[in-house]
Amino acid sequence: MMIIRTYSELKRIKTLEERYEYLRLGGAVGASTFGFDRIFNQMFYASKEWKEIRRKIIFRDNGCDLGLSEYEIYGSIIIHHMNPISMDDIRNNTEYLLNPDFLICSSSNTHKAIHYGNRDLLPQPIVERRPYDTCPWKQ
Repeated sequence: MMIIRTYSELKRIKTLEERYEYLRLGGAVGASTFGFDRIFNQMFYASKEWKEIRRKIIFRDNGCDLGLSEYEIYGSIIIHHMNPISMDDIRNNTEYLLNPDFLICSSSNTHKAIHYGNRDLLPQPIVERRPYDTCPWKQ
């Protein structure tokens, strides 16, 4: 039985680590997804519909990793399908493709962490600097 992940549920989760655990798939590097049908996958991601929903998701999430404002993405933004899509989803134009409730912004490293289960790839929160924090003898 497949667990259906939604943005509606995800936004109730407060921390990046907990959101990661909710989304984590734990796949294997190099595992085949679309195989010889990869051309259809690429056509989908080049479509006008995908580009439009991608722009809306980036706007909704303020370009932040897993939609958390303290994790702004400074590189390329990946729109992650929270429920893995298949060739059948593309053929049948299922709701999992373009429904905003099944999509979230992620950085490249967070996306890899979700797919391959490597939590070391997750971004670390920015530590606010304080006067003399690098010179303990001056405190």
